[in-house]
Amino acid sequence: MSTSDVSTVQEVAPGYHAGRTLPLRVEALRQWRRRRTLVMGGVLAALPFVLMIAFAVGGGPGGGPGGDGRITLIDTATASGANFAATCLFVSAGFLLVVPVALFCGDTVASEAGWSSLRYLLASPVPRARLLWSKLVVALGFSLAAMVLLPVVALAAGTAAYGWGPLKLPTGGSLAAGDTVGRLALAVAFVFVSQLVTAGLAFWLSTRTDAPLGAVGGAVGLTIVGNVLDAVTALGSWREFLPAHWQFAWADALQPQLEWGGMIKGAAVSVSYAVVLFALAFRGFSRKDIVS
Repeated sequence: MSTSDVSTVQEVAPGYHAGRTLPLRVEALRQWRRRRTLVMGGVLAALPFVLMIAFAVGGGPGGGPGGDGRITLIDTATASGANFAATCLFVSAGFLLVVPVALFCGDTVASEAGWSSLRYLLASPVPRARLLWSKLVVALGFSLAAMVLLPVVALAAGTAAYGWGPLKLPTGGSLAAGDTVGRLALAVAFVFVSQLVTAGLAFWLSTRTDAPLGAVGGAVGLTIVGNVLDAVTALGSWREFLPAHWQFAWADALQPQLEWGGMIKGAAVSVSYAVVLFALAFRGFSRKDIVS
């Protein structure tokens, strides 16, 4: 829909305001009712219980043969509810939490094109920038909710199963029970910021294709490529420019003395990539010929 069409609508439709089209609550309700939202929420909420069953069947974390005596975060999973929540975050941050971000951000625009409803939204008329902003804000909101859901369920279930107590650190010592909730919240906040790269990539791809699976799969695939490149030690200091290099910097938030260095660097890298990708999405969509 062109600018002239919007101007015409504004002239013939008294009371029309571009800023009032596609309210966030309407878009959020539409996304909430979709089956993939409920399925993803169920998977994330079920993961802590799956781990608890695995620990119960296997005799506890680190209880199997072949251990080398070193203490890891997983080995301390049943020390307290806080330890269990940190362990769930550890096992999911590398890949599982990438999926809801790619899903919510990559499916949002492409699905409208796939349903052939995108042109009707623009003909309502919803300005293109307004449509993208509404969908991006809601997608990021659902992504954040997914990341909060997992540790919250894990903390509640872990506390019920293993008790409330200090967070036992793999390096020795512990973090006072009163400080654990705030530190875990900081860790989740960093994980969310670090996943903005995946969000930006998925959102950009969503504006370029009519296939939601292509946008979601492309974002997840390129994120995996980033993880593979980070494992190539021959790249040396160049790996510091990869968002994947800092994906576990949130562990610094669980140290007795809070360390900000790694999280600040990781956040700067992620935000820089995300800003560029979001800008590309808005620029490309503003010039795209919408036929679906």
